[in-house]
Amino acid sequence: MNCHHQKYLSASMLALTAFGALLLSPSPGLAVPILGSDLASFAVLGATGVTDVATSTIGGNLGSAPNGSIGGGYVFSSGSLQANTSIAQNAQLQLDAAILAVNASGPGTTITGGNLDAWESSHGGVIIPGTYTVPAATTNLVGTLILDGQNNNNAVWNFLFPSTLITSTTSNVTVQHVGNGEGVGLYWSVGSAATLNGNTFAGNVLAQTLISSDGNLSMGCGRLLSATSQVTLIHDSVSTGWGGGTGSKKSGGFDQGNVGSGGTGGDAKVPEPATLLLLGSGMVGLAVWRMKKST
Repeated sequence: MNCHHQKYLSASMLALTAFGALLLSPSPGLAVPILGSDLASFAVLGATGVTDVATSTIGGNLGSAPNGSIGGGYVFSSGSLQANTSIAQNAQLQLDAAILAVNASGPGTTITGGNLDAWESSHGGVIIPGTYTVPAATTNLVGTLILDGQNNNNAVWNFLFPSTLITSTTSNVTVQHVGNGEGVGLYWSVGSAATLNGNTFAGNVLAQTLISSDGNLSMGCGRLLSATSQVTLIHDSVSTGWGGGTGSKKSGGFDQGNVGSGGTGGDAKVPEPATLLLLGSGMVGLAVWRMKKST
């Protein structure tokens, strides 16, 4: 083994050791957010713009980057417009990392035919926490999807859609038996477009391309986040579910303990395990690449 091999092998081993220490070190809590602090401040985030048929109600930031085009009218219960601001730009970077982190949980269990209704019906009328891959279908949900946390305050659902997510006009999504919801994680990672035509929806929609609804969608606890395209709203109501009052739920939009800021500015947090995973993998990959390059 020459000195170059020895040098970069040592670097690789060091990275692995450090990575392992990070993973095995005690955690301050079981529920740890996936979304970065700036990203978590957004209820709606686009990349090429946000459009709206007035008026939509927003609880959290609404913005777009790098294209800061924002049209329509909005009523904010919290948060503000962020048209290609530094917060929106950083949120887009954090969205890329969040998508990688959620997808890393897969593939999990495959929902046959992409039919969430049929899967729910054949499994006791509910879907319990876990990771699920949902193939493309004409529609993925027609009725009411009940996500049952089984009295686990830290329940996490990861729904992975390699292609599209489509819900019908009669659909609803509800989350139950999760305590105050503070530690719950609910993520919908969509490989292309998300079309939410139902009455209600919940959780974090992380889509690669367009996010749209046919109007009057109500999301009391979640986010619409597009990595490369726009978000189109029609008289919709979207909120991260952040609350600061007595007795209010600090669900943070179902991001595993991320109580958020309610918009405008992100809150500082310790690095997420997903972030550490990406960092550790990158360190190892860099060391191996350098070792190969030196041959």
